[in-house]
Amino acid sequence: MHSWVPALLAVLAAAMIATGTVLRQRASARNGSITKGWWLGAVVAIVGFGFQAWALGLGSILLVQPLVVLAVLFALPLEARVDHRKPSRMDWVWGGVLVAAVVLFLVIARPHPSDRRAAPTLLAVTVTVLVMVLIALVILAERCHNAHHRALCYGITAGALFGVAALLIKSVALHVIASPTEVFRHPDLYLLVVVAALAVIAQQRAFGAGDIQTSFPAMNVMEPAVSMALGVILLGENLKVGIGTVTLLILILLVAAVAVVKLAQHAAIRGDAGPHDDRSRRGVGVTAESAAES
Repeated sequence: MHSWVPALLAVLAAAMIATGTVLRQRASARNGSITKGWWLGAVVAIVGFGFQAWALGLGSILLVQPLVVLAVLFALPLEARVDHRKPSRMDWVWGGVLVAAVVLFLVIARPHPSDRRAAPTLLAVTVTVLVMVLIALVILAERCHNAHHRALCYGITAGALFGVAALLIKSVALHVIASPTEVFRHPDLYLLVVVAALAVIAQQRAFGAGDIQTSFPAMNVMEPAVSMALGVILLGENLKVGIGTVTLLILILLVAAVAVVKLAQHAAIRGDAGPHDDRSRRGVGVTAESAAES
């Protein structure tokens, strides 16, 4: 299988997930209830996750997940269009930095997929421990009175859970390829259902905080970080590079993470532009008070 096939599917997934995310966030921010707009966003996002699952089934987690980070490039301009404004020059600059970092990572790393399967017990224990840690983060989020911090906690939780889900999707895909009729006998499938449900709930709570500039980038940073780490540790995926190159790749990924955060900060500043800003009237974005507190 050519690597460009899962790469293309991953980019399509990023675009669909971003569109679905913006639609659901906008619907949630208006009155907090589930509306037709929310369901439309959910359907679009599910299609995106389908493309992501397809990409993971064909390629390496280390190839697919960095490309899914590009969802933030689709989401923020989409929100800008809805708000009847144009992305600034710095948005394009940091967007270019993000794209360059992802492309450079993939060109240097040349990740290879692995057919290795994690031992069921090890997988179950790892997922359980991670979920318990993230539940503690959810409890912290519920105790936060600051919408910015609450959105950040939920964004980190949702992103980490989606990262775990990506690992499980990869594991389930390997089982399907090996024996489609026996996939229901493996615990990976049921772990995936639970983790995916928790991820969607955490994501919806993040949207409810009304701060997509904080929550969505946090999700986009945590998802690939967690899934790539688990892919290397549990599935044995590797980059076949030396220690010096690994250090360079880590720096490149850090640059990508900074680019995502900078894109979020610029969007948040626009959200605080003034009382006449359409987003401020709807309560979307970080308020001046919460920005000062952070």
